[in-house]
Amino acid sequence: MTTTDATQGAPAARDAAAIDVQDLHKHFGENEVLKGIDVQVARGEVVCVIGPSGSGKSTLLRCVNLLEVPTIGRIFVEGVEVTDPDVDIDALRSRTGMVFQQFNLFPHMTVLQNLCISQRKVRKRGKEESVEVARRNLAKVGLAEKESAYPAHLSGGQQQRVAIARALSMDPDMMLFDEPTSALDPELVGDVLAVMKDLAAEGMTMMVVTHEMGFAREVGDKLVFMDDGVVVEEGLPSVVLSDPQHERTRAFLSKVL
Repeated sequence: MTTTDATQGAPAARDAAAIDVQDLHKHFGENEVLKGIDVQVARGEVVCVIGPSGSGKSTLLRCVNLLEVPTIGRIFVEGVEVTDPDVDIDALRSRTGMVFQQFNLFPHMTVLQNLCISQRKVRKRGKEESVEVARRNLAKVGLAEKESAYPAHLSGGQQQRVAIARALSMDPDMMLFDEPTSALDPELVGDVLAVMKDLAAEGMTMMVVTHEMGFAREVGDKLVFMDDGVVVEEGLPSVVLSDPQHERTRAFLSKVL
């Protein structure tokens, strides 16, 4: 049995986890989407979450930074219980950068303005500092020359890389990716995955909901397979993908590999 530190509320054996999800349930009305999820992400680890549509993958990710409020269960981010009613949500989200399927860029703002606005409003940075940080992160994703462009003038892959640069401009401790390539044409996927690989190589803690099995195999430290609101199987990506132990995992992988 896992011991619990009474002063902090988090299990002592899990204190080192960047993200610690414990017995997470999420109901939407009568529909129970998550049915007791336990997942841990260590600092510097890349955890890839796979599974069929409707399995609860995105809901799990959205619960981590409280875009969805869990019905039952506890979530700790860097030792802070984010499911505590008194948690500072803004402080939490400043540490957990999130990239969605859709890019959610402001269409009336340039790329540079899109990267600066949250820095100035949330991080309270001045104009010069926010521009410097924005340009550094645009260079990181290979789009330094696009700072004056508007989103409508960019490809989907470029818009997603801008969205990643925007998240990085908030100096997060970890990144959450919700199927970041699913809305892209196939030929645009590679550039986005290359940016994510670079982040992983730099030691960024990442939780990635994805259908890109090659990325999961190459970059992931742990693979989590979900179905019908539960974790069916988890382990090293190379092992789960090549020798799954559960019939449901085998059936899913037979259709996507």
